[in-house]
Amino acid sequence: MEKQGEKKASEQSTGGRLLLFPPPLQGHISPMLQLANILHSKGFKITIIHTNFNSPNKSNYPHFTFEPISESLVENEFEGSSTADFGNVLILIKLLNNTCVDPFRDCIVRLLSEEPILCLITDALLVFTQAVADKLKVPRIVLRTGSLSSFHVFHAHPLLREKGYFSMEDYKSEAPVAEIPPLKVKDIPMVFTHEEESLHEIIEAMMKATKAASGLIWNSFEELEQSSLIDIRQDFPIPNFTIGPFHKYFVASSSSLFTQDQTSISWLDLQKPESVLYVSFGSILTIDKSDFLEMAWGLANSMQKFLWVVRPGVIRGSEWLEPLPDGLLEAVHERGHIVKWAPQQQVLAHPATACFWTHNGWNSTLESICEGVPMICSPCFGDQPVNARYVEGVWKVGVVLENGLERREIESGIRRLMVDEEGKEMKRRTKCLKEKVNLCLKQGGSSNQSLQNLVSYIMSL
Repeated sequence: MEKQGEKKASEQSTGGRLLLFPPPLQGHISPMLQLANILHSKGFKITIIHTNFNSPNKSNYPHFTFEPISESLVENEFEGSSTADFGNVLILIKLLNNTCVDPFRDCIVRLLSEEPILCLITDALLVFTQAVADKLKVPRIVLRTGSLSSFHVFHAHPLLREKGYFSMEDYKSEAPVAEIPPLKVKDIPMVFTHEEESLHEIIEAMMKATKAASGLIWNSFEELEQSSLIDIRQDFPIPNFTIGPFHKYFVASSSSLFTQDQTSISWLDLQKPESVLYVSFGSILTIDKSDFLEMAWGLANSMQKFLWVVRPGVIRGSEWLEPLPDGLLEAVHERGHIVKWAPQQQVLAHPATACFWTHNGWNSTLESICEGVPMICSPCFGDQPVNARYVEGVWKVGVVLENGLERREIESGIRRLMVDEEGKEMKRRTKCLKEKVNLCLKQGGSSNQSLQNLVSYIMSL
């Protein structure tokens, strides 16, 4: 693989400026900056447009130009993105689409006056950028940072709503969704707050703006989501480019909004191969103290070694580890290592890592597949339940904890993957997927070819 920022002499002539714009959420910033690195390696000049709120660390990307836009309303009205729930994320998305229009348009107008722009690449959630792009006659390509499978479910929302799936009584139902196997009713992305209508409006606007775009980029690979890709191409008859997994093109780039604790790696270095459970629930999720305690006792009672990421503020009402009961850390002794944030890609690639207990955000799910690490799934909101259901029911590389965070089920799930024969079979299947990842990125592989097609397509615009 090429090093970050390098490009072959033969690709220097591609030239041309691309504008990329992610929303200020960790799970969306990382893949956008990874895509920027990929396109930069193909000879394109890159400008990253970003909000002041949760702005990326520019010093890690000296080969990009950064253009901040002012969106003070977002900062004033949305508090604590890193400790948000699904309702707050929806509020943030609404605010971005309402308050960024003018500063974004002004930024594009100014940049167009300085040099031609080949195209604009924006996150699917930033639906307002399509109207701006149309007005200024700049082609817009959409980046969808989630799975094709979950996007297909989002597209089916109107149908599912019409069929009556969105009822408070049924939201925990184990009943199958006949229209989209292998989903259960409880996997359908929904929210029961005053933001319920916002969810439907955002999804409808996202689908409309995506269909009006010039193309669609996916952080996934064809061999993983072939059936969903067939559906997507029917629903969105624009050029689709499955060029992922993005993070495998380069050594992990520093797009994290959090400080990574490197003791994770030094601790793993001391452990036996495939002996450690890695636990991390991402950058947004918050949990109640009672759930945290169930996790803690489930980990302790499993008798397995674990590396546990407990993000400051993840436990509602606590700063960090205060709710841990007296004696628990002593009980696990040297079996456990707790950090505030970990270099996840390095952890998953480490020989000592056996299994990943995850919330199933798409970046985490894909990173686990890429390293051949099976998953214990505790999805919470958005696309996570869909991703988890595919992990268990389609790819068969993990198990879903169906009853939330309950210590006995946690202990059972850990043992199923790390001790029982079932886990060994899942490990074998995950390693097969890892091999497919490596093949798709090689010359002539599906993602490699799709990237070449994307570069040619951008040049044709």
